[in-house]
Amino acid sequence: MNNSPKLFISIGDLEISLITGYDDQNNFEILEKLIFPIDGIYKNKISDIDKISNLIRRNILIIEQKINYTFKDIIVILDNLEISFLNLCGFKKLNGTQISKENITYIINSLKSCVDEFEENKKIIHIFNSEYCLDKKKLDNLPIGLFGDFYAHELSFNLINKNDYKNLEHIFRLCNLKIKKILHESFVKGSLISDLFPKIETFYYLNLSEKNSKFFFVNNNSTIFEQKFNFGTEIISKDISKITSLNMNIIEQIINNNEKIHKISETELIEEKFFEEGNFRKIKKKLLRDIASARIKELSELIYSKNINFKNFNQKNTTIFLEISNNLHLKCFQKIYEDFFNFDNKFEVIFLENLNLKDELYAANRIVQFGWKKEAIPISKSKKSIIARFFNFLFNG
Repeated sequence: MNNSPKLFISIGDLEISLITGYDDQNNFEILEKLIFPIDGIYKNKISDIDKISNLIRRNILIIEQKINYTFKDIIVILDNLEISFLNLCGFKKLNGTQISKENITYIINSLKSCVDEFEENKKIIHIFNSEYCLDKKKLDNLPIGLFGDFYAHELSFNLINKNDYKNLEHIFRLCNLKIKKILHESFVKGSLISDLFPKIETFYYLNLSEKNSKFFFVNNNSTIFEQKFNFGTEIISKDISKITSLNMNIIEQIINNNEKIHKISETELIEEKFFEEGNFRKIKKKLLRDIASARIKELSELIYSKNINFKNFNQKNTTIFLEISNNLHLKCFQKIYEDFFNFDNKFEVIFLENLNLKDELYAANRIVQFGWKKEAIPISKSKKSIIARFFNFLFNG
């Protein structure tokens, strides 16, 4: 076990987290953590390198002084900037022969070369073996040694803009740090969920924070798509405030003090203690429930039934992991979320109450050290021309 502390930086939509810690018997022990607002990234683009590098360098120095250690590299967990997804399938004609490791290596290298050439402005950060199919039959594992006539191998690529990657390298170079690994945050979270629920290999994950939301799709333990939304749970409170003419602070207090609002009676009123002196009005809690139900139904439609991206991956009997960042909000409206997000009993809804940061860091550290079970690693870069590769790819065998 390596007891040297490791440095992680998580770059989110609104804030940056700097965390240092070390492995400790199948656990990650956090030594120090600093969280500060983003400055220098605007609309998922690095807008001011000097500003963000100075911000990060200043906070790294604080951590290094606290633990009396100087870092040389850093692991980046990215939930900002633009990550794109590409899913490609390669083929091998077997004609009754045995599939070999070399056959699979050829497919992986060929697909990677295609991505490198046709997505020349992007850099691959993750490659997953997302699906194996031998003679039209899906398999759970690589079919090395099996006989067949036709083999199809699907890869999922996570890509980042090359200029964004170079900017990140430059930022950390100014901090005297080398990037050890860039990890997509959804991949880290997806791998943690896979560890917590090992029997579930294909699932949707949906996070609703106060101002933003996102969902990603994991297929056979491979992260193959993500989409973000510029709305969150705040719109529910705003709707209630608008219709009842109560200010947002009062609405939040009412939500935070009412668990399982779906169980209230038809006549139950909002308690007088939540009103300022002399401003008490008889407002039924049922009205709050009805407003929340209408808005949560609309959220589910925007994310699912009216979202073409979700439909592309729509699979019946698939689990949806739903994470509501505000636990008190979840306790109040959990049943309503469950009713609308199971989509007519097509999905099983499992609520995740804020996944543990230590567990996420342990998952990230393990990925960096040992890789991921569905990672595809190209062995060598083919030197054939693009035309030769194209025809070899179509007609090899």
